[in-house]
Amino acid sequence: MGRARVIPDNPDAIFLPYQGAWIADEQRLKLMEKGRQIGISWSTAYAGVARTGRQGARHDQWVSSRDDIQARLFLEDCKLFTGVLDMAARDLGEQVIDEATRQTAYVLSFATGKRINSMSSNPDAQAGKRGGRILDEFALHPDPRKLWSIAYPGITWGGNMEVISTHRGSHNFFNQLVREIKEGGNPKKISLHTVTLQNALDQGFLYKLQKSLPADAEQQDMDEAAYFDFVKSGCADEESFLQEYMCQPADDDAAFLEYDLIASAEYPAGTDWTQSQGGTLFAGVDIGRKHDLTVLWVVELLGDVLYTRHIEALKNMTKGDQEKVLWPWFETIKASGGRICIDATGLGIGWTDDAQARFGKYSVEGVTFTARVKEQLAYPLRGKMEDRQLRIPHDKHIRADLRAVTKQTTAAGNIRFTAERTPDGHSDRFWALALAVQAAGESNEAPWRPLSDLPGANQKSELNQNWIPA
Repeated sequence: MGRARVIPDNPDAIFLPYQGAWIADEQRLKLMEKGRQIGISWSTAYAGVARTGRQGARHDQWVSSRDDIQARLFLEDCKLFTGVLDMAARDLGEQVIDEATRQTAYVLSFATGKRINSMSSNPDAQAGKRGGRILDEFALHPDPRKLWSIAYPGITWGGNMEVISTHRGSHNFFNQLVREIKEGGNPKKISLHTVTLQNALDQGFLYKLQKSLPADAEQQDMDEAAYFDFVKSGCADEESFLQEYMCQPADDDAAFLEYDLIASAEYPAGTDWTQSQGGTLFAGVDIGRKHDLTVLWVVELLGDVLYTRHIEALKNMTKGDQEKVLWPWFETIKASGGRICIDATGLGIGWTDDAQARFGKYSVEGVTFTARVKEQLAYPLRGKMEDRQLRIPHDKHIRADLRAVTKQTTAAGNIRFTAERTPDGHSDRFWALALAVQAAGESNEAPWRPLSDLPGANQKSELNQNWIPA
């Protein structure tokens, strides 16, 4: 069995040095930018129990977590530490904390009369509550600025506020706070802690991890360098690794879609997003074979919102094998009254011809990618996100594809959309989704007809068989 090279100074201590420093910091405002899964939320739970359950405790704690699951897990950690600290506490389960809004929290009540209230991410739940604040995964909240604005007044009469998060893009309010501390003179007087994966490994994290994992876990044979590479290789791309583990926010100025914009379109955690509600289905297909993926993206139109219902990513499959997967979906989409847009560039020409011959030219539209066509596809996708009219799954590969597309302006003033080719494709999911949005078009408002049918139309559209409202 391998052994970690870094052993903590006190191997039997519950907490590593960076965790201990965070627990010991009693500043009124403190902020932790961190890598994922290095034990910060766990140590925060310990500190919350210690100050809420001790004699003379004056304040309740109000915890905001990313979602309901995380809220329950945080309270489970708190319950564990009541035993470690030998504190009397009672789990009251889920309680209504605001009758007007029916907002609930998972509540742990101490003999001191004070409570830890662990809630999901609704910022309004923080309004009117006095006591300490723990804002976990702060950057992942739908509106971090609003959450700060509502939570901060709650410590006016005492208590402190702890903000904990990994980064989510350079434009996120969390990163604005970090930059204000580092570059703007720290006017809010926030105590900043930064712990990357490398920092954690340097302080004995792998030693602790190997102690807790089964003896046959593959991490047992790793040293710190091997574990670092192990984590990095599992990330969707370099940008994701630097942001999720190394406290380097992704550059929102370089990408066409900001992280916050992508996140605003994602389904809430735990949502079963695959179940159709009987609406019209539409799909986009980006064609690949060896180097790139063939991606099918199916959406359902309900009202004015497109809900993702299915995503299929195919690689290293013959056209015949891919058709066995895709054709049944095309049949289902056609039966619902919807349409399919296919990438008709290169290999896609044959795909489009075969699909149109089988399902009809109205049901299948071929789209030839040019610089102008990519612009016509990309902006409606962004617009759907901005208007909150698109729902997509939370998936690291989808995020990486959506982030990889950049908008560049040439010396001649023309706009180009580009993406670096990776082992996982060439932003194929982005273009499949953009094609699905194109397929849905304005079909909920007006019937469609070919551009060539319009009076005065005398030019061939770059969108093959492009459809526009009558």
